[in-house]
Amino acid sequence: MSTTDLKQFEQQLARLEAIVNELENGELSLEESLSRFEEGVKLSKQCQLNLAQAEQRVNKLCSDSDQNLPANE
Repeated sequence: MSTTDLKQFEQQLARLEAIVNELENGELSLEESLSRFEEGVKLSKQCQLNLAQAEQRVNKLCSDSDQNLPANE
């Protein structure tokens, strides 16, 4: 994940947390609640995708480094 991607992920996560707080507060109208919920679902999916991509990179880096290690005798 590049620095820009990391900042974007952190911003998305912060917005998602704000949405959860707004929904838990219970002061939104039904329409506002539905709108926030929809936005939250989209952000959640994007965050999950970003985390999955980061996990793939970590796994690849670990796999590559394992292949470069000398075999134990």
